[in-house]
Amino acid sequence: MQNNSVYNNVTQWQLLLLAISFLTRIPVKLRFDVSTAHLNQASRYFAFVGLLLGGLLALSYGVFQLLFPPSISILLMMAIGLLLTGAFHEDGWADVWDGFGGGWQVEQKLAIMKDSRLGTYGAAALFIILLIKFQSLLFLSESLSSVLSAILLGQCLSRMVATSLIMSMDYVSEDATSKVKPLAMHLSVTSLTILLLTAAALLAGLILLGIISWQSALIISAVLLLLRLILISWFKRQLGGYTGDCLGAAQQLSEIAIYLTLVSLL
Repeated sequence: MQNNSVYNNVTQWQLLLLAISFLTRIPVKLRFDVSTAHLNQASRYFAFVGLLLGGLLALSYGVFQLLFPPSISILLMMAIGLLLTGAFHEDGWADVWDGFGGGWQVEQKLAIMKDSRLGTYGAAALFIILLIKFQSLLFLSESLSSVLSAILLGQCLSRMVATSLIMSMDYVSEDATSKVKPLAMHLSVTSLTILLLTAAALLAGLILLGIISWQSALIISAVLLLLRLILISWFKRQLGGYTGDCLGAAQQLSEIAIYLTLVSLL
């Protein structure tokens, strides 16, 4: 029986630590035996983990820009991001493009996506998305508050969008070996609510601080809602559902959508 503080004798704090352990390389001590049900429940904190990552990356950029020009500071910050996450989502992005670009049937696409080798489609897609991130953040770095808020929004809201897809699509069962398999059971209303509240709290906080306007917040929300619909249509057309790699690709696309939206609003 689930209540507000404990799920199968595991506290919400422990579920947050599990979410951190799943999405990052940050060492945490989990003092319980992790089950698939626990990992599914921990997904409610994925947007919050994104906020934590955004805070660490924003802090690192703030320090680097005291010593180096913006271009070098952004590259160093991006490198730290890859180290903190183990390039978890970037790997999914590359695998999706390899699979969707190199396979004709669903089974072929899934087989290619499981292959640990990086293909031409994946390599090109990875290069392009990293370059877009760099160029967008470099443009936004003309204002320190703009680039720091972009980092926070990009890391938090993108993970909210990616995780929310679990509620709207079926998991592709052939991808049974994926690390994301335990998340595929469902996304509860409570988990979705926490994801949305985390994103909303960040947007509200930036509005209250005068860093972004409420109009900008609405535009970003509308862009992400439209992107979410496009992602659902794309994944269903390609696979009939989603895999863990699809969620990684969704996070990456959502992140650059946020950066490009902020660039267009300046």
